[in-house]
Amino acid sequence: MRDSGNDDAQQAERMAARDPYTWDGTRGWRSYRMLRPGRGMWYDVKRRMPYYWSDIKDGFNYRTFAATIRIFFVNLLPALAFQLDMSRQTGGYFGVNEALFSSALAALVFSLCAAQPLTLVGITGLISLFNYTIYDIMKEHNLAIYPQVIAWTSIWAAIAHWVVSFGNLCDYMRFVTDYSSNAFGMYVGIIYVEKGVQELISVFTDGGTPGQGYLSIVIAICFMLTVYGLEFVGSTILFKPWMRAILADYAYPIGTIFWTGFSWIPGPIKQTQLPRLPVTRAFYPTTDRSWLVDFWDLEVKWVFVSLPMGILLMLLFYYDHNVSSITAQAKQYPLRKPAGFHWDFFLLGCTSFIGGIVGIPLPNGLVPQAPVHTDACTDYKDKVVIVHTDDAEGLEIHRKVTYAAQVMEQRVSHFLMALMLVGTMTGPLLVVLATTPRALYAGVFFVVGMGGILGNNLTSKAVFLLSETRFLDPSDPLLTIPKRRVAYFLFWQAIVVAITVAMSQTIGALGFPVVITAMIPFRWVVIPKMFSNHELSVLDSLTADNPVVLASLGGKPRLPEQKGEDEDEKDGSMDSSDTSGVSDMVAVRRRVEKNVERQRVGDIHR
Repeated sequence: MRDSGNDDAQQAERMAARDPYTWDGTRGWRSYRMLRPGRGMWYDVKRRMPYYWSDIKDGFNYRTFAATIRIFFVNLLPALAFQLDMSRQTGGYFGVNEALFSSALAALVFSLCAAQPLTLVGITGLISLFNYTIYDIMKEHNLAIYPQVIAWTSIWAAIAHWVVSFGNLCDYMRFVTDYSSNAFGMYVGIIYVEKGVQELISVFTDGGTPGQGYLSIVIAICFMLTVYGLEFVGSTILFKPWMRAILADYAYPIGTIFWTGFSWIPGPIKQTQLPRLPVTRAFYPTTDRSWLVDFWDLEVKWVFVSLPMGILLMLLFYYDHNVSSITAQAKQYPLRKPAGFHWDFFLLGCTSFIGGIVGIPLPNGLVPQAPVHTDACTDYKDKVVIVHTDDAEGLEIHRKVTYAAQVMEQRVSHFLMALMLVGTMTGPLLVVLATTPRALYAGVFFVVGMGGILGNNLTSKAVFLLSETRFLDPSDPLLTIPKRRVAYFLFWQAIVVAITVAMSQTIGALGFPVVITAMIPFRWVVIPKMFSNHELSVLDSLTADNPVVLASLGGKPRLPEQKGEDEDEKDGSMDSSDTSGVSDMVAVRRRVEKNVERQRVGDIHR
């Protein structure tokens, strides 16, 4: 049987290998990226433009419909959850209308203009953290100018985005490895869970009754279990394939409708009077102001105070948005169409500029949710693998193997989601949103956060360390190195997670983007001095592993340990018989297309 998905992937790899965007072999001033402005953006647009019509034509199928519904809820619910957090932390400046405006703006721009339309862009927990940290700073000085300071921070961030885009500096994202991306994913997951707990605590502390508080806890936990359970059904052998797909695709709307209805059951539950999502007049800002922030009235000294905060915000988006795009286009998905990081980062600067002057939370790539859009557009197939045993009775074991047959690479689902978000801003649908209990959004935090924690490689390595060796898969490459070395590598990742989480609890949270981006050179310069080449080949790998993605980033780099292996081979000091088997095991372990699990929100499996 011909595997069309595999053939398409191989064709995409051949096209990526012939891509003209490279810096290899350049000499003199031509080798400096900043001296050839716009080169990456030009090739991004040139590479993707021929596919624009097919991006529309390929969107008319069932998978697009299912993906639209799924990503609408996956985008909307976390955005509203973070709006609640920002509203509580910024004196009500950011409300539901601002959250919907931001999400709709990002969806419209990136669905119509992006070179990577599968990447979801919206409100993240990190921009929420950034906004209310600036709010805490301004409380010590002059809270009245908070809107203007946020506006100028966004303007400086937009300018920094454009400098990075025209300077071809997105290329350096190809150096990101799982060491930093997994630590970052764990950090994001922990912050999400923390926000969920804070949301539940606020029910008790903001004048709520114990009954409201405890019922909110029940709804939040049950919502999380409902969504997790329905998404888990997609990877089981229960029911027929079409039923499994429906339950997994519509887990969020099913959970939202059921538990919202549950909170209105007549009797003691309804009489508890749970706190609901607060809404205001449709299409108007939450506070008494115009949509245009008077940023031109800000005193000059505060304009320049906003400059370093804008650069820090750009660093956050540089890592967060590009990692989102990388994970949404991971090698486990048989993608055929090219990527475009420089152009999309330029567009992110445009949305940052617009968002700043109208006073809405700046949209950004959604790390936990980004792979879900690609997953929702993926046509999964199940097949039976029969394993014959050596038993005298000739018993057979039947196993279900799931593989990604094809990805519907299109921009229709993203555009339809944008229209749905605009529709949600209207009065009648705001009334519907007002019926949802705040506890539901705490459950959203838990679903996304726990997905990021449980699906993280840090967690899987910790489980490996705690597992009894004799029951582990003998082909696991982690068994080729001592457990203490695995623990040592995990320790350095945990240190970064601990530092960033600790910083997020203080006014120094503005500086955590520096820590996140500093992990990239730390991995390339310091980590190779602490681990052997073989250990790093097992413990770590490049996050951007798809040839289609790497073509937009200037090609695949060679890790320091790979360079060391090349030198060892030249010197004859490497025993090829010892290393070839390990390389094969690592390759097999990472060849996820053989059996791909359905993606959960927050779960970045590699």
